[in-house]
Amino acid sequence: MVKGMFAIFGDCTVMDQPFRHIIAFAALALPAFATNARAEETALIDGGKLLLTNGVTTIEGASGGGLASWATIAGRGTDRGIGLSTHVTLIELPDYGWQSHGVALGLANRLELSYARQNFDTRDVGTALGLGEGYRLNQDVFGAKLRIAGDVVYGEPLLPQISVGVEHKRNRDAPVALAVGANAAKGTDFTLSATKLFLSHSVLVNATARLTKANQAGLLGFGSNGSDNHSLQFEGSIAYQLSRRAVIGAEYRSKPDNLAIAKEDDWVDLFAAYALTRNLTLTAAYVDLGSIATFDRQRGGLLSAQLAF
Repeated sequence: MVKGMFAIFGDCTVMDQPFRHIIAFAALALPAFATNARAEETALIDGGKLLLTNGVTTIEGASGGGLASWATIAGRGTDRGIGLSTHVTLIELPDYGWQSHGVALGLANRLELSYARQNFDTRDVGTALGLGEGYRLNQDVFGAKLRIAGDVVYGEPLLPQISVGVEHKRNRDAPVALAVGANAAKGTDFTLSATKLFLSHSVLVNATARLTKANQAGLLGFGSNGSDNHSLQFEGSIAYQLSRRAVIGAEYRSKPDNLAIAKEDDWVDLFAAYALTRNLTLTAAYVDLGSIATFDRQRGGLLSAQLAF
């Protein structure tokens, strides 16, 4: 599995400069993983994290909330093992349907490698947009995240877990992205996240800064004909732990507004996550995604299933 994941990412380095950031993250994390593995005899997949402290899965495949990236590392593995997670997410909106699925690998609770495929169904709107009824926009997202300080649960009470991340996105419908005014059909986001669970209060807080030029997370391309610059956006999450297995919370994600013909609003959700078992977590949310491709009031429901080891 590990070799297979690295083969995927390794092949991409010859095609795109951003993948070198991903390989660099891996090079930083692997020595620590090897040292911990030699130091103690333990199961390779130890599943030692506390329930829900690995987060769920974002629409881009990274660990975190549903809409916002967190500093967490995928899977239930501790710093002495490997973590693995897979997910399927569905979002039902008045005029659109969103589906994503993918896999993420965590090494020594230090490095995360992820992949997600996003499918965006335009349904009847496809005809109005000149794409054809039921036309689907598709995107691949390759991600890496490196924990550089702190721990979500342990360590200094006021020191959060801090991670840096990179998400390279490849829109598979370049003609559509360019037709609506995007500058490119592929781009790279950079994130800096801080996440802390205050156990005594059962409260988790997260803040993420994202450098991006993605239009609707990249499904409508990147930048515009007039601008190809990254902009700084904010993602915030707060969650309350009702029990060891149940969490409720809210998220906010600001968005760039690059395209003149398709106003883009910020995203908000209200979510509830429940760990059915140590490995299976279900998340349900009310989402408000605002205006998408000239169609306003895109509010609906999100349902996500994550299997983590």
